Amino acid sequence: MELTTKLKPFTKWTGGKRQLLDVLTVNMPEKYNTYYEPFIGGGALFFEVQPENAIINDLNSDLILSYEVIKENVEELIEYLKEHDQNNSKEYYYHIRSADRDGRYEEMNDIEKAARLMYMLRVNFNGLYRVNSKGQFNTPYGKYKNPKIVDEELLYAINDYLNSNTITMLNTSFETAVEDANEGDFIYLDPPYVPLSASSNFTAYTSEGFGYEEQVLLRDTFVELDNRGCYVMLSNSSADLVYELYSDYEETTIEVSATRMINSNAKKRGSIPELLIKNY
Repeated sequence: MELTTKLKPFTKWTGGKRQLLDVLTVNMPEKYNTYYEPFIGGGALFFEVQPENAIINDLNSDLILSYEVIKENVEELIEYLKEHDQNNSKEYYYHIRSADRDGRYEEMNDIEKAARLMYMLRVNFNGLYRVNSKGQFNTPYGKYKNPKIVDEELLYAINDYLNSNTITMLNTSFETAVEDANEGDFIYLDPPYVPLSASSNFTAYTSEGFGYEEQVLLRDTFVELDNRGCYVMLSNSSADLVYELYSDYEETTIEVSATRMINSNAKKRGSIPELLIKNY
């Protein structure tokens, strides 16, 4: 397939992989059948390689809804985003954010919900998706002078790509998302990372969190996919636990350098080693 349009994520997303695309693409298998990405997030690698056959998934229902709306209702979505763009201010942001507290969210249609999420992630602090224990969005407003809230060209290009290829979108657990993966398929796993220290327990992508048991289940899923003859590539932190869990794949583990901007303490941001673990 010839890549005609350069695609990129339509939203900011915590742990996004745009800065590591060169490393990721070089380490992918040259040929594979179906592309699987069970933690799709912003989809940086997915949009970079534009597979013809793919199954993408995320446990975050708002995020997957946004992908579906871009595919099915892109024109209406753009109109809602334009409205957010025209009204954008700190006060307006908090008004939109509070929709999941005052009952308005339940009254919204799918296009309004997707536009709300995409607007908030474009203007809030670091494009951070974070909810409290009640599932209410609680990231503060950011300090951007001219945030690009509406990118019509990109949204139409993604719409065209999603409708011109066989792309299945799921909103389920990661292990369920890869149940049908077969020999020769490629699976890229980009989970919430194991914290480098106990104080950096940054795992609340969903209100359920992603803790030790989930990391062990993920490793078990990696091994099962390996045994099926799939190509599997996984990103995670360089925490001791990750080395321990994937010790059987030591020879095909690569240390890569990534810049992380999530820490609230600016002095603690910067270049941090991450791991790329493969079974091939």
